[in-house]
Amino acid sequence: MKVIQLHHKNNTTLLKKAAKGKRNAQQTLFEIHAPKMLSVCRYYVKDMQHAESVMLNAFYKAFVNLKNFKNEGSFEGWLRRIMVRESISFLRQQKQMEFSVEEDQLQQEPYNNVESQIEVAQIQQLIDELPEGYKVVFVMYAIEGYKHQEIAEILNISLGTSKSQLFKARQMLQKKIKDINTTSYGTN
Repeated sequence: MKVIQLHHKNNTTLLKKAAKGKRNAQQTLFEIHAPKMLSVCRYYVKDMQHAESVMLNAFYKAFVNLKNFKNEGSFEGWLRRIMVRESISFLRQQKQMEFSVEEDQLQQEPYNNVESQIEVAQIQQLIDELPEGYKVVFVMYAIEGYKHQEIAEILNISLGTSKSQLFKARQMLQKKIKDINTTSYGTN
């Protein structure tokens, strides 16, 4: 059994060594952050093999550009943004991301927090079933914590489209969760 060191004693030194191309330092950073970064990629990319490939490409880009990391925020946050952008880039290349531009349907209805006994894997499956545009905006906003303005800039869509996609994604998820709860509890 291989033990992975979770916290490196001197993260700054490790990052400096990795920026200079020291493979051991890069390997340590990879081992520390890969599990969490794979889950970030997996939020966006349904297929696990593709998600792993996206993660590896993103790590490569991170290591190539590590000299640009200024230590002004957390390394994990910086790395996470690279993972998100690489995932979105992958979806664009696959032509899987489309956005409906029905902004006039956007209503400010209160978010309905549906109580449920759904497992995490089931929730991930429900998110995976969303249309790609809905899914990407939902994950960026609800899971990654991006603001609509940031989402609009990253995805090259309007602010209204970002809000509309989130609204529709939430509606679809709420309906699917309600349907699951109805069949689970045998009520209509």
